[in-house]
Amino acid sequence: MAVAVGVAAARQAILPATGANVARDLRGAIDIHVHADPDNVPRSLDVLEAARLAKEKGMRAIVLKSHFDSTAGLALLARKAAPGIEVFGGVDLNLPVGGMNAHAVEHMVRMNGRWGRIVWMSTFDSENQIRTGKSGAPFVRVSQDGALLPETRAVIAAIAKHGLVLASGHVSAQEALLMFEEGRRLGVRAMVATHGMSTPTSLSIAQAKQAASLGAFIEFTSGTLATPTARARIDRIASDIRSVGVEHAILSSDLGQAGNALPADGFATFIGALRAKAFTDRELDRMTKENPARLLGLQ
Repeated sequence: MAVAVGVAAARQAILPATGANVARDLRGAIDIHVHADPDNVPRSLDVLEAARLAKEKGMRAIVLKSHFDSTAGLALLARKAAPGIEVFGGVDLNLPVGGMNAHAVEHMVRMNGRWGRIVWMSTFDSENQIRTGKSGAPFVRVSQDGALLPETRAVIAAIAKHGLVLASGHVSAQEALLMFEEGRRLGVRAMVATHGMSTPTSLSIAQAKQAASLGAFIEFTSGTLATPTARARIDRIASDIRSVGVEHAILSSDLGQAGNALPADGFATFIGALRAKAFTDRELDRMTKENPARLLGLQ
């Protein structure tokens, strides 16, 4: 009986995408959430390989993400290794870069090539992440008593000054909305709710709509789909996208972890899984090509 249950559960995994749709879906696609070596945890490929793979698949651009180091300089190297694809980086404001530190943003902007484009507010070291996980580890605080801290406002001002993207990271839903309100007030060019409606931020439908009304895109990440819960997760993502609106959604892979599908391959599987939920080619293009291009300031 245990074996039968295991087999049934395994069938809930999403099978890797194959066929003509893969080439069509990835041609011109943009993935704003790619993890790669060098990093402090095992990755399935390095930044040069990630760029080359994306180029081979016909993708337009990728954004390299690290939780603890700026990837702006790595984007420069990746562009040299795979000319013809746009590669961007960013900085994640966790403890190794000083948390809510506007100087880290200013340094990223000056990195050779100037390919740093996204500022993620703290992720693994965010107060919300640490309290949700109950680890008791040191954390980065972004707000207190319902108001953003001065250092958080300084970071958002630097983002506005340099025309960067404000990504909410792993802060709480209420903190994300405070950030988007401040970003709009200061004229931030582009904003995105990282993992918007998933943990640990977990925006409700009403909060996601409020974020969209402030000018933020809502990011829906794939991660691995080779799990027993994958189909249920795709069902929820599809429902959430319909609730928020395709015009406010961005799809990304959030892949690169050792043992998972390579980012471009997993991204294609994610797109195919949503096509199976009755999203049209036009809608999928909006979420994987047009919206991320607007976010990154690409014409």
